[in-house]
Amino acid sequence: MVLRLHNTLTGCQEVFTPRQPPAVSIYCCGVTVYDACHLGHARSYIVWDVLRRYLRWQGFTVRFIQNFTDIDDKIIRRAQAEGSSVEVVTERNIAGFFAEMDALNILRADNYPRATRCLGQIQAMITRLEAKGAAYSADGDVYFAVMKAHQYGKLSGRDLQQQQEGASGRLAADDTDRKCHPSDFALWKRSRPDEPGYPSPWGRGRPGWHIECSAMVHEAFGGDTIDLHLGGADLIFPHHENEIAQSETATGRPLANFWLHNGMVNVDAAKMSKSLGNFTTIQALLDEGIHPMALRLFVLQAHYRKPLDFTREAMVAATSGWEGLQVALQLGERHGARLGWCDTRQRCLDQHEVFASALDDDLNSSGALAVLFVLARPLRALARRLQRGGEVTARDPGLEGSWRSLVELAGVLGLEAGTATETTSVPGDEAIIAATLEERRVARQNRDFATADRIRAQLLSQGITLVDRPDGTTHWLRA
Repeated sequence: MVLRLHNTLTGCQEVFTPRQPPAVSIYCCGVTVYDACHLGHARSYIVWDVLRRYLRWQGFTVRFIQNFTDIDDKIIRRAQAEGSSVEVVTERNIAGFFAEMDALNILRADNYPRATRCLGQIQAMITRLEAKGAAYSADGDVYFAVMKAHQYGKLSGRDLQQQQEGASGRLAADDTDRKCHPSDFALWKRSRPDEPGYPSPWGRGRPGWHIECSAMVHEAFGGDTIDLHLGGADLIFPHHENEIAQSETATGRPLANFWLHNGMVNVDAAKMSKSLGNFTTIQALLDEGIHPMALRLFVLQAHYRKPLDFTREAMVAATSGWEGLQVALQLGERHGARLGWCDTRQRCLDQHEVFASALDDDLNSSGALAVLFVLARPLRALARRLQRGGEVTARDPGLEGSWRSLVELAGVLGLEAGTATETTSVPGDEAIIAATLEERRVARQNRDFATADRIRAQLLSQGITLVDRPDGTTHWLRA
């Protein structure tokens, strides 16, 4: 099998070959930690997590770096609005990020560099660009001169005439009169007296958005070129375009051989945005009781480069799909001894080939999911028969290979059921659950839906799913 990936830089699928196999170097643009992560972040990081897991499954050694932008105008404004500090805002949102990524079973990066902890490398790169005549200072600000960049616009396909808007690196409008060219962007930004800042050769200030990632790539990997650079399609321009311009002007080498970008998320066919009132955070979805694995499955049902439309109907379908997979995944843990399943070498290798063929085709996750459902179908039927008290038949031991392949391949997609819990309760368990359900019933009666949702999420984290019936009663079952 040969992995082919769509390289935004060339606009076509190419065979992926790392520079120094089996080592693979990956940099993923992280979040600006001024607010909670939203559904778009979930989509991006789930997709890149699958890429990382698949490369590892195929025998590669992956070094995966993902940054935090922890100094930015948005963070400063949020801290000022709260009457707190940049540090309070960033630490709170970084903690929230880790909690949500862990819930979604997204592997942690090998390192999470922060802009404020990379200031030496940032300033060194700016100084290098100044020496090459590609950067200039103006009243404490430092700009990159886009006319000095070779093939500026090669990633986004835009020319300089089209790049009059959005390329300023998050500059205020009154900064444009200090630039030599309208598309020049900030490398270093002068701090006002009421803003945080750091000492530099150009005065007290803070880094521009784009230079942070360039510097962190070089510091994290210790070289000029990496294998894969990842991010959302909204980062192609100006962020990634400017990363390429400043990095390759400074080093004379490609920043990355492959650039991969995931598509955007829509909500009920409309672009997700706070102004439209359809902005959805990851935590809000989890608090509603949506299972993290159902959310993960929902994301993987669409190809990563296409738009993803979030609807309640789609989430209901994804939840149903996950519940079926979960039953099949837990079969061996619940009934493996009874079925005589003990041969860890058993696999359905033909399904492994179909699975790998799908992911080799530019991470066709929907094709890979189809393999899981093929493997799960007879396992679900067996699980339900055993739960109803049915007997083991002569054919049942032959399904061990299907179950072991299902667990392995689902793990490549990050879909993991966790440890199965027997349906019988320990003494006192049901009384505690009943008391919790009564608390939730009262909350719902009082229209305190926030408390009701919190209780549902709390029980779900303990493996207990609530089913609200039309007659007003609530039943529970243990996963």
